[in-house]
Amino acid sequence: MSTHTAENVPGAPANERLVSTSVLVIGTGGAGLRASIELAERGIQVLAVGKRRAHDAHTTLAAGGINAALGTMDPEDSWQQHAADTLRESYFLADPAIVEVVARGAAQGIGDLERWGMPFAREADGRISQRFFGAHKYRRTAYAGDYTGLEIQRTLMRRAAELKVPIIDTIYITRLLESDGRIFGAYGFDVVDGSPVVIHADAVILAAGGHNRIWRQTSSRRDENTGDSFRLAALAGGKIRDAELVQFHPSGLLEPSDAAGTLVSEAARGEGGVLRNALGERFMEKYDPERMELSTRDRVALANYTEIAEGRGTEKGGVYLDVSHLPRETIMSKLPRVYRTLIDLQMLDITEQPIEVAPTAHYSMGGVWVRPEDHGTGVEGLYAIGEASSGLHGANRLGGNSLIELLVYGRITGSDAASYVSGLTTVHRDPAAVAEARAEMRGLLDGNGTESPRRLQRALRDLMTEHAGVVRSEAGLTEGLEKLDALEERAAGMTAHPDIAGFDDLSHAFDLFGSLLAARATLECARERRETRGCHNRSDYPEQSDELRGNMIWTPKDGVSFERVAEAPDSFRSLAEASISDDVDGKLVE
Repeated sequence: MSTHTAENVPGAPANERLVSTSVLVIGTGGAGLRASIELAERGIQVLAVGKRRAHDAHTTLAAGGINAALGTMDPEDSWQQHAADTLRESYFLADPAIVEVVARGAAQGIGDLERWGMPFAREADGRISQRFFGAHKYRRTAYAGDYTGLEIQRTLMRRAAELKVPIIDTIYITRLLESDGRIFGAYGFDVVDGSPVVIHADAVILAAGGHNRIWRQTSSRRDENTGDSFRLAALAGGKIRDAELVQFHPSGLLEPSDAAGTLVSEAARGEGGVLRNALGERFMEKYDPERMELSTRDRVALANYTEIAEGRGTEKGGVYLDVSHLPRETIMSKLPRVYRTLIDLQMLDITEQPIEVAPTAHYSMGGVWVRPEDHGTGVEGLYAIGEASSGLHGANRLGGNSLIELLVYGRITGSDAASYVSGLTTVHRDPAAVAEARAEMRGLLDGNGTESPRRLQRALRDLMTEHAGVVRSEAGLTEGLEKLDALEERAAGMTAHPDIAGFDDLSHAFDLFGSLLAARATLECARERRETRGCHNRSDYPEQSDELRGNMIWTPKDGVSFERVAEAPDSFRSLAEASISDDVDGKLVE
């Protein structure tokens, strides 16, 4: 990596920096770090940048575990069965080729973590422990207590440090730089001092997360998963796939407002918590009398939503999750994080009082369209991985698959990017692309508009919650798009106001730009998917349609088109079509 100032560049601010690297990785969570490690191990110059501290990436919040058909507990497990469970749980919308790559490569992903010191839970004889997760036929979820994501992030951070991977976690990327369908870098700014940054790179790997922050209740923190990946890819010529497919977790907190959507772990239901409406009724018996509170995420989220929508919710718009009937020692030993969270946020003692919860946007199953073989985006030199990408999860994510996806495609994409940049003979850099990105930032800083990014963010989150929540309809989605038109007009009058504390306001403005684009993709795709499938519930189309077994593809220029999903190979299609037991005994809640 080399760094220069742009003193002699016409039109460039005096404090603009020029940074050069072979491969730029945008995002410093698990996906970005794994790709960076692969590049460094292959001797390729790499730079990883992010807008939040790397040690606190979204990956650290993943608790349950990571999937691979290791067969340490159930020898009859296989990559084919893992693939089948993934495809079935996706409601047959997942790309079978991507599913196969992940299932086949999962064991190697676990092996990489082992070599780098990941502290997996183990059996007495040293085997990696594996446990059931919902919708798995066999025990294949490896874990490290309920801090699996945190330990993976720590492990990858250590390995990246050993390889001396440069990581700058104060850089906000606002635009990818593209010329004639080929990426040549990115533009952004330092969130601390505001200095603009031009990054020359022969390839870019986009690992900047999903878009679930655009809902009012969300498990994401306020400066993550704001749709950055959608906007960066789409403006560079990439496509978005299945933006409407968003997983809603059934139990997010309603208060305090700055922490709305914070998850109450599904362990609370797994340990015997019960759901009641404002009338005191235990309502899950109406929705899944066999599994009750241990039903799947999409069913429990829909049940909670229905109780609230039909007027049986609390005054604040929630339902009650109650564990107070459990022995205090059970709560303190099995749910310590839930106990601490409620004390910290609400001064509520869950051993005595119920928790008020509502569905919360949790995971973007759609994202940037990518090829199965390398996660290339169709824009030469641009890749997307992790929650930024799409194709593995379809209409419902199999629990434990998100973390293994990071490991498998981080390695594959890093390898392909290494070969790509090594084979380049010429690179064309277009000054006009840099000038456009520079002008966009200057327009926000030099403008005299009165609109505030944070107020517009709140308005957008209210819009998406009202019109594109757990249940959608044609009329509601159309009204949401009309409101979005008005918000986009207001955003044109937005000005960012830096202050002595830094350039957060500029970050919020670009967060809003990403969120507006992601919201449009979501609303337009949701309107076209006229069926109910998995996480996508249409009140006006309550049945699943075989004609819509495929993907909604969206671009800013052309809007929505439909692509039929490919048929799975014989190696796991028949396994996916076979039913498996819904028995929840011994399984983690999904």
